Amino acid sequence: MAFDNSVQSVSLPAAADLSGSQFKCITVNSSGQAAVAGATSLVVGVLQNKPAAAGRDATVAYAGVSKAVAGGSITAGARVTADANGAVIAAASAGDAVLGVALSGAASGDIIPVLINPFPFAALA
Repeated sequence: MAFDNSVQSVSLPAAADLSGSQFKCITVNSSGQAAVAGATSLVVGVLQNKPAAAGRDATVAYAGVSKAVAGGSITAGARVTADANGAVIAAASAGDAVLGVALSGAASGDIIPVLINPFPFAALA
């Protein structure tokens, strides 16, 4: 099934070389820069481009349907959050910051469509 990957995005300076992190979850660090999200990070969106050095523009989708790298087995319709490497995984624990909803199932390493919640700060209850 095809999806229109129309997203709302913001440009932030990259915290490091993010050229290998396209379609991974992003957080904003204490310097206001885009960094790959970890398992306990507040996920604000998904990286759309490949900034190759710190300070370059990182385009971060924060609403809409975005491609995302799966970090494990995901069922379509599952709420997703970031794993330790910035990939999306099914949100399972109370307190997980929910990025959005998987629009298709996935195995680890797959690139899947995710409907990004425009209010990603909601925690799994």
